[in-house]
Amino acid sequence: MPIFDFLGGEFIDVIHWVDDTRDTMVWRFERQGHAIKYGAKLTVREGQAGVFIHEGQLADVFGPGLYMLETNNLPILTTLQHWDHGFRSPFKSEVYFVNTTRFNNQKWGTKNPIICRDPEFGPVRLRAFGTYSMRVTDPGRFMTEIVGTDGEFTADEISFQIRNVIVQEMGRALAASTIPVLDMAANTADLGKLVAQAIAPTVAAYGLSIPELYIENISLPQEVEKALDKRTSMGIVGDLGRFTQYSAAEALSAPNSAAGAAVASGMGAAMGLGMAQRMGPWGAAPEAAAQAAPPPPPPPAEPVWHVAANGQSEGPLARADLAARVSAGTLTRATLVWTPGQEGWQPAGEVPALAGLFAHMPPPLPPGA
Repeated sequence: MPIFDFLGGEFIDVIHWVDDTRDTMVWRFERQGHAIKYGAKLTVREGQAGVFIHEGQLADVFGPGLYMLETNNLPILTTLQHWDHGFRSPFKSEVYFVNTTRFNNQKWGTKNPIICRDPEFGPVRLRAFGTYSMRVTDPGRFMTEIVGTDGEFTADEISFQIRNVIVQEMGRALAASTIPVLDMAANTADLGKLVAQAIAPTVAAYGLSIPELYIENISLPQEVEKALDKRTSMGIVGDLGRFTQYSAAEALSAPNSAAGAAVASGMGAAMGLGMAQRMGPWGAAPEAAAQAAPPPPPPPAEPVWHVAANGQSEGPLARADLAARVSAGTLTRATLVWTPGQEGWQPAGEVPALAGLFAHMPPPLPPGA
């Protein structure tokens, strides 16, 4: 029965809003024909603001409290429209409730990388992302600048614009900070404050404020991060040669590695050859193979000699040196010689090991010849 619904709506004189959502910023109180009766009660709770719109114009903004919609309580409205004490209100008005609490965990991030000049790496591309919170500080301006006549305005409808403002100022802050990339993590809090202060005038023009802005991460492209990881690994290893050996070993031990398979095959062949050599002739026992082929003894060391000449010892001299002296006539059978293991000095002609040097030499002449 529509007529009874309409009359019931006319007798309702309590205007209030209980928010059961987490993202509604503005909600319009719906009345039949937008008719507000004289003497209606307006309840505005903590964390809310009531915006009274009359004939499309902003009439008043109410903070938390209980209000009686009468002429003495609405001086601005009195200049716009006189109240009628009759059953029906002769004017059309609207009440919007604005949520003035914080809307937390709003996401922001750079869609495209920001090109900056790093003092160590040169030109680099940076990406950044984080969260922020926003709240309505000027409900009247927020209604006139952003909401308009939207009966239910959510945070998603304004968050995209706020993200654009944050990203634009974040690019300026990163480019002008001259902070090295490796030191960005230690300065994210200061950068967040700088960006929040820089965007405050722009956001205030919307009737909003940004109480908190956090930078969760500032990252480099994946290729640069991989190169930086290699540089860090080399710094940890310390020795480039050892790092090269380590990298080669990692490549050989990688699954399905052709190089690793080749090395494994070579090691297997070498091990098989070694076992075959230890086995000796095919079918023979290791002990028999060892007895059949003993290793040759090392060659004996050639003795060295010392020669007495002009009252002094000369040497050590090899046998070839002694043969040269015999040919030159400076070494005769009577020349005293000595070698390790020999008892004292002896004439060269009496040493059996040197007898061959004098085979073609005539013996000394007899006395009186």
